[in-house]
Amino acid sequence: MKKVLFVCLGNICRSAMAEGILTGKIKKNKLNLNVDSAGTSNYHIGEAPDKRMQQKAIEHSLDISNQRGRQFKATDFDNFDYIFAMDEENQGNILKLAKNESDKNKVDLFLNYSNPNQNLSVPDPYYGGEQGFEDVYQMLNEACDKFIETL
Repeated sequence: MKKVLFVCLGNICRSAMAEGILTGKIKKNKLNLNVDSAGTSNYHIGEAPDKRMQQKAIEHSLDISNQRGRQFKATDFDNFDYIFAMDEENQGNILKLAKNESDKNKVDLFLNYSNPNQNLSVPDPYYGGEQGFEDVYQMLNEACDKFIETL
């Protein structure tokens, strides 16, 4: 079974939504994947996803309310086959913990699935308005579909 980890800064918006979207697609398509999410910071350890992101998930028939924020750790390289960063800053923070080339090769920006080789970031909707949460959902949903197509 392949294991996927989504990583953003606090693990309450982008990576939480990515986990929720892919989890839904795993169930719907009966895929042999395991998915989790984490943040590079320790700001929201043990907290549920942002209420606005939870609401956006509900609007798209997903429930992410049971997720809890956790911090990315070096041992995640041993436990996951794919480690997807939401932006270049978090990608850099993940790569600082890599022990070797094998670890580094597991890390990519997630939007490279929907926008190959463009190294685009998923914008953090935390300080923005309502539309930012919908935009993030749409970006992640498309990238999840493209990722599944590659499996």
